[in-house]
Amino acid sequence: MRTLDAMLWIAFPYVSLTMLIVGTVWRWRHDKFGWTTRSSELYESRMLRLGSPLFHYGILAVAAGHVMGLVIPKTWTEAIGLHEGAYHLVATLGGGLAGLAAGVGLVLLIVRRRFVHGVFQATTRNDKFMYVLLALPVVLGITATLLHQVFGSGQGYDYRETISPWLRSLFILQPRADLMSDVPLAFQLHVIAAFLLFAVWPYTRLVHAFSVPLGYPTRPYIVYRSRAADPVIRRPDRGWEPIVGPVSLDRSRGGQVRPEPEQHS
Repeated sequence: MRTLDAMLWIAFPYVSLTMLIVGTVWRWRHDKFGWTTRSSELYESRMLRLGSPLFHYGILAVAAGHVMGLVIPKTWTEAIGLHEGAYHLVATLGGGLAGLAAGVGLVLLIVRRRFVHGVFQATTRNDKFMYVLLALPVVLGITATLLHQVFGSGQGYDYRETISPWLRSLFILQPRADLMSDVPLAFQLHVIAAFLLFAVWPYTRLVHAFSVPLGYPTRPYIVYRSRAADPVIRRPDRGWEPIVGPVSLDRSRGGQVRPEPEQHS
């Protein structure tokens, strides 16, 4: 086994996953107030309403496809009657559409963040770094799919014979770096970019993806009460009025000066 193969396909994935787990725990324990998306909807919402659903739903579908293709063994899908030809068609069509949606959504979000002044002013260096690392696996994944699955020969590259068992070997602590030696370069770069993203994930605002609002459907309703009309409350007139007694409400909210009651001896 070459040293480079051992570093790329054994050491680096374990370092990446360790940083992901340890960093997430550290972030939760020491930076709960920073565990947020830092929403920029206040600055611009039109492009956000289009780009955000496209990216989020697209990337969720991509993740589901990766779980089916990489975690579930090939023998299992064939046992239920889903043979290579049918699997390739479903994976290529579904994965392609999901990747396209995620890619278009990500482009819209990046364009919005760069060219909408308020959003750009609220963008940190960490955000810029995060967007680069987020775009890399998406672009490389689309590239690998087009080169080998759509325009490749035959039924495309069967990554379930190489990448899938290699990934599963990491989780059972019996890594087989030899399986990745002959994998096409586009897929190798896609895998490296994905693990690089996992390594920095907890240290960016991507960490909000681990927040699942399980209590949202059962939380108590927020009760709003209307305030009865009060003749004392009115819109303030132009100019200034002298303060001659206690103020019933703050004038900035429409309060009116109320004369001080007379004292009787």
